[in-house]
Amino acid sequence: MHTDIEIDKDLCIGAGQCTLAAPSVFTQDDDGYSTVLPGAEDGAGSPMLREAARACPVGAITVTES
Repeated sequence: MHTDIEIDKDLCIGAGQCTLAAPSVFTQDDDGYSTVLPGAEDGAGSPMLREAARACPVGAITVTES
């Protein structure tokens, strides 16, 4: 099973809640917006991944499994 993690850059406000909840999956770029760490989608088994998506105050994170 593969996990797809998408961040809507138009919605992201750089609150950083995802980075606090799942630092093994998310980081913030040079402009302060959230981004997925390289390779994190392949090992996105972090138990906090879905919590990080729920914690986003603007709902910019979508997690789907295929």
